[in-house]
Amino acid sequence: MQNTLQIIKEYTPFNQQEEKDKQTMLFACQIFNNLLTRENPFCHFTASAFVLNKQKNKVLCCFHNIYNSWGWVGGHADGTDNPLAVAQKEAQEETNIKALTPLSALPISLDILTTDGHFKNGYYVSGHLHFNLCYLFEADQNQPIKPKPDENKSVEWIELNKLPLLAREPQMKTVYQKIIQRIKNNKF
Repeated sequence: MQNTLQIIKEYTPFNQQEEKDKQTMLFACQIFNNLLTRENPFCHFTASAFVLNKQKNKVLCCFHNIYNSWGWVGGHADGTDNPLAVAQKEAQEETNIKALTPLSALPISLDILTTDGHFKNGYYVSGHLHFNLCYLFEADQNQPIKPKPDENKSVEWIELNKLPLLAREPQMKTVYQKIIQRIKNNKF
């Protein structure tokens, strides 16, 4: 977990929310030694990909089965101590996109996201926290894309400014607005 911990320590928060979330993540890292796996029922690391087209006016999104909402792609670290690699792998798995270019080796967003209890693959998953690092990527929007039916119903390129309007989860609207503001201000 040394790589993930170092990334968090070196991360420069964008706002007060990120400063508080960074402090909480660092505190949890002192208490738990299993934050890279789902063995920790309270909190664990995830990574997300915010994939822009070359013009940086659209973002690749999927319509998530569990959240019943449009949003970014991403997933659990599942033992991998490289959140950038996790974000890229998840983007490729969930959208079938092949070529992605990271726009930075550093995250564009650091967030503690609440996950309500839900059923996945026939099993109940209790509510918990995702310690999420989001990375910014670029991809050619003419590449073939397709949904991953066990995780999402659809995959589409969505106009950047419309994503907060299409997201149904209130906490995600705020996260997307923050990332869009950083993109528009070239803060990545």
